[in-house]
Parts: sequence; structure tokens; C-alpha cells
Amino acid sequence: MKLYRGNAVSIAGSDSGGGAGIQADLKTWAALKIFGMTAITAVTAQNSTAVSAIWNVPPEMVRAQMDALWSDFTVNAAKIGMVSCPETIHEVAEGVRRWSVKNLVIDPVMISQSGFTLMEDEGVAVLTEELLPLALLVTPNVPEAERLASMAVKDQGDMEKAALAIGKMGPQAVLVKGGHLPGETTVTDVLSIGGEITVFTDPRIFTEDTHGTGCTLSAAITGELAAGLPLLEAVRRGREYLRMGLEGSFRPGRGWGPLGHAVCPPWIGK
Repeated sequence: MKLYRGNAVSIAGSDSGGGAGIQADLKTWAALKIFGMTAITAVTAQNSTAVSAIWNVPPEMVRAQMDALWSDFTVNAAKIGMVSCPETIHEVAEGVRRWSVKNLVIDPVMISQSGFTLMEDEGVAVLTEELLPLALLVTPNVPEAERLASMAVKDQGDMEKAALAIGKMGPQAVLVKGGHLPGETTVTDVLSIGGEITVFTDPRIFTEDTHGTGCTLSAAITGELAAGLPLLEAVRRGREYLRMGLEGSFRPGRGWGPLGHAVCPPWIGK
């Protein structure tokens, strides 16, 4: 039996705490039986309470990692996570164009869960101009959607407007995640594919241990794209995997804990 369902690359930062970033992506893909590869853009010193330091990998090393991977492996899908400095974003965008990267998912990581700023305004501008037009899907949470669309997002209607506004920046699809909005019993995400809106609403899972949710969801969607699923079904499965991970979340440190990535989705089997 074939073990892996596809190959995927994560272009993102390293989380020394293991709950987000490259580490979350690889754990997610292992659970989904996707062979994961990495181009590391930054190394962070962080635990469950704070990000204490960030070292950006030199852009030429990011380029070298991308060239090494795409010159050898068949890459079915890729995701971009933390790319905090403009020079790195330029280099990644050039690599995406150079290697004609397909099924590209961008998780526009801007602020850590502990409140550490991961992308300054200049980086957001370069991301918008150079990377978003290359994406199949962009997955902002509400604060990220507000920053990208330059508008307040207070409810589902605003989420739909923001998704359409971000879609005009070039990506084929936008998933605005509503977990940051207040809701006693439900959580809603809004997906725009070419301007066509699909709304997902599910019971809210009550847990404070949500570190790495954005990384995990974007990785899960990327993994399902790598396995050959169409975008809408990849989003559905990605959200289902995320919910399973949230139900298995735990607290290994003193602060916010991560998801339980080692779950077994029903479509994977034993």
C-alpha cells in the first residue's frame, strides 16, 4: 500500500515550542499521510508564554532551500507561513514564479498568539503586491483580514466583504477565519472562490489551548490539495482536521497549549 498521499512544502518559520510554524505543518502532514518538506524563513525562540527572539534566515538561504527542493522533488502543493521581512518576501515570490509553484496556500502570519508583531507594515505591502497574486488560497484570521482589507470586521457580513476585497488583490480564493469574533456557541468561516461565497458554521470548541490553529488549518488544506482534492473539499477536510486537533488540545507548558496533531481523520484510516 502506498504510504504517502502526496508531497508538500512549508515555507515558514520554526517554532521552538513545537505548536506552530514548521513544526505544526510537519505534524499535520504526518497525520494526513503527506510527505512534508521545508524551507525555513526564520528561527524563533518561544515557549507557551511568549516569543522572546526571532532570527530571520538570510534571503539567499531561503532561495537555496527552495531551489534544492523544487529542482529535485515533485511538489504537489505548498504553503507560506511566517515571512516577516520584505527581502524574504521578495525572494520567496521570485522562487514561486521561478518554479511555477502550484496549489499555493498563504497563511499571512502577522501577530503571534502572545501579541508579538511578526510582520511590519512594509512587509504587509510587499506581501500584498508580490505574493497574494500568486496564491490559490489566502487564509487570514479576522485581525489579518482587517489589516489586508483596511476595514473593520465585526460580523459575518464584514467577513464576506473582506474576503471579496482581498480577492481583488489577486488570489484565486480567500478563507476568512472567524474564530476571533465573539460567539457563545458557534464559529463561522467565510470562503470566497472567485467571488462565490461559501459559509461554514460549526459549534464552538471551548478550549484556551489554541496555539498553532492558523498554521494547522492552512497546512491541512495544503495537505489535502497535495493529495489531489479540489479546493472546496480540501477546505472542508482541513477544517474537520482542525476541529479534531482542537478537541485533542493539551497544555504541556505554563501558557497556551497546542492542538493535538496526532489525531486520525476518518478519511485516512488506520
